[in-house]
Amino acid sequence: MSDTPMPDDATRYRLWIDGAECDPLGNEWFPTENPYTSETWAYVARGGAADVDKAVEAADRALHEGEWPRLRPRLRGEILFRLARLIDDNVEFLAQAEIRDNGKSITEVRAQIENLRWVYQYYAGLADKIEGKTIPVDDAKMFVYTRYEPVGVVAAITPWNSPLRLLGLKLAPALAAGATMVVKPSEYTSTSTLEFMRLIAEAGVPAGVVNVVTGFGEEAGAPLASHPKVAKISLTGGVEAGMRAYDAAAKGIKSLTLELGGKSANIIFSDADLDRAIPAAASGIFGSTGQTCVAGSRLLVHEDVCDQVTEGVRVLAEKRRLGNPLDPATEMGPAANRAQFDKIMSYVDHGKEDGARLVTGGKRAGGPDLDRGLFIEPTVFADVTRTMRIAREEIFGPVLSIIPFSSDQEAVEIANEVDFGLASAVWTRDLPRAHRIAHQIRAGSVWVNGYRQNDPMVPVGGYKMSGLGRESGADMIKQYLEEKAVWINY
Repeated sequence: MSDTPMPDDATRYRLWIDGAECDPLGNEWFPTENPYTSETWAYVARGGAADVDKAVEAADRALHEGEWPRLRPRLRGEILFRLARLIDDNVEFLAQAEIRDNGKSITEVRAQIENLRWVYQYYAGLADKIEGKTIPVDDAKMFVYTRYEPVGVVAAITPWNSPLRLLGLKLAPALAAGATMVVKPSEYTSTSTLEFMRLIAEAGVPAGVVNVVTGFGEEAGAPLASHPKVAKISLTGGVEAGMRAYDAAAKGIKSLTLELGGKSANIIFSDADLDRAIPAAASGIFGSTGQTCVAGSRLLVHEDVCDQVTEGVRVLAEKRRLGNPLDPATEMGPAANRAQFDKIMSYVDHGKEDGARLVTGGKRAGGPDLDRGLFIEPTVFADVTRTMRIAREEIFGPVLSIIPFSSDQEAVEIANEVDFGLASAVWTRDLPRAHRIAHQIRAGSVWVNGYRQNDPMVPVGGYKMSGLGRESGADMIKQYLEEKAVWINY
């Protein structure tokens, strides 16, 4: 981040605490840059431990006092329905706010925001369906029932690649459950979350129920995760951030949900419909500039069709249109920030050093519409072996590793041998094989003859170092609830 002083007339984004904007107590700010222009376009509040404490206290008060704890579940659902309608009315505004910070294409972000209303609608419908049960215990004098209560104050820590969508997967079920929340968005993409708070207020969410403290991990994220009044941590981010959250949760005996990295295997068998599989393989890694946890960064291809698939992906990579993220014709935007750009390019170097064959790309993209931005050419490596760094480590960028295999067993072994297990795909016309391979892959999501589909009704999460717990789906709401047993002695 730049040390240049903030101009007096600069656009400022303040903290959101107890239903209102407020300046950080330390009166410090940091710049946020547009990755398409590499220019600072606004300044964001640099919150610290004191701001976190203020926000958590507001969330704790809202949990126990005032309107929120007395609100009937049906009315919580009505608030979420109103919020969904407001999202629908503000798709373009929210999409552009997000793009200024992370550089994703308007087509993709617009679709994400449109889909976001369904997330809030889905959990709105579940708000009044949180039901306990009666238990027929052996002691006839006892009547026993269970009830669900909000888990408490939730710390939500969100990443820079899809801030509003990933916040929605946490916030919608938390609000439906009656919990309260303090959000710490990525320092790279804070502004869309702060803009969203205006819709939160307009929808009728009481003050203090949702709060936002912006800033850096050690200064704001760590105090939030370790705060004694935080009952649950829900984090989407990298493995190292997940480990720090895990440590904070262990020390405070807090509930924890983690959605971390991925190194997803997209497996193409020799009998696959290549006319569908090849375009899906390209979009699976180059969509979102590869900056998505479920990116199909490992393309496992049967040796009989490997050359054909490699050539097909090369052609599509070289045709992919890079440019202004706000132009609907743009298919791939820039890397979201300088640190990520440098990381991606370092992995391109690793691939070359380790002996992979560079099929296409591998350089910073240039041109009249690209020179100022953090653009990277869609990059394809072939002849990748299982031990190479580009085959095992998460890159989080538009870099594809093509790995050949010769048998079903070898494909499964390659898919499962990395530390991650978030997503995978199987391309085949053989239905028994599709089921068999899908069951053997250690990943939270497996698509068959498709890639990157999602729905708020379907759980999302990972095995191994890809995380703990699940997001989305009806059962997700229970992660924001505590179950209590009540014994009545007749």
